[in-house]
Amino acid sequence: MKHGLIKAAVLAASLGVAAPVAAQDSILNVSYDIARELFEALNPAFIAKWKADTGRDLTIDQSHGGSSRQARAILEGLAADVVTFNQETDIDVLAEGGLLPADWRDKLPNGASPYYSLPAFLVRAGNPKNIQDWSDLAREDVAPIFPNPKTSGNARYTYLAAYAYGLEQNGGDHAKAQEFVKAILSSVPVFDTGGRAATQTFAERELGDVLVTFEAETGGIAREYADKGFERVTPSLSLFAAFPAAVVAENAEKKGTTEVATAYLEWLYSPEAQDILAQNFYRVNDAEVSAKYAADFPEVRLVTVDEVFGGWDAIRAEHLADGAILDQVFVNQ
Repeated sequence: MKHGLIKAAVLAASLGVAAPVAAQDSILNVSYDIARELFEALNPAFIAKWKADTGRDLTIDQSHGGSSRQARAILEGLAADVVTFNQETDIDVLAEGGLLPADWRDKLPNGASPYYSLPAFLVRAGNPKNIQDWSDLAREDVAPIFPNPKTSGNARYTYLAAYAYGLEQNGGDHAKAQEFVKAILSSVPVFDTGGRAATQTFAERELGDVLVTFEAETGGIAREYADKGFERVTPSLSLFAAFPAAVVAENAEKKGTTEVATAYLEWLYSPEAQDILAQNFYRVNDAEVSAKYAADFPEVRLVTVDEVFGGWDAIRAEHLADGAILDQVFVNQ
């Protein structure tokens, strides 16, 4: 390859034209709000692998924000090559808009989710309010912090996990579960639009008693703000949170990036990527990597959206649509 480039350079010089340069690839990964540090760790490793495998340089640009807002931005023209979201419904929106196939879940293993997490808690040093489970978030003396579930996939999982807990505690009574969730929502002092802003509200503005976010984020925040002594708390029950990924087929085809975009997402399932994910407190399906980092992941009973809610289509219709349950319990918030 190098010999060919040298010969081409010599020929170009003799003809008085510019020498050829090595191929350069570039993709845009549009992702959820709190994933900045994760992809700062992942992307250099894939860039090095891509260079070794193909001889081509690669630039990976990132865009971060509330996942639902990110999906809308793509529909409005943001030229994402891939999406790495924290909510399946936000990729479904792109499929409905014709940007990728309806069967996108079948394109990659584990329902196109390379890693997963769950809503969990981060409390202040010493856990002064003794916050242990979802029931504590509904107490009058506890101020939870999490973003707006209307704009954040992160917060939507919080809402659904709390609802699932409320259902179980009340024998499947939806009215009581809704009252429980309403009590939690009414105690939130400020609703930010995304998970990163909620983290700043809790950690830097020092509002609230407990930050509710993905378990992966609780680990990252505790590590970043080690001087503040934040403590991670895993509730007794939580909701399995898939982190789906997909190539935005229409954009990638137009930009000629389908090959690298596909390789990038497939690489997320490799032992190398799974190890980086686990280091950043995401749960993975690779058995060896999971065993290596088992101490970082407390046991928890996970339920799924299919088990509790009948799937994402039912959630969209019954909880997330205009005037549906979320709007009803979120009134005046």
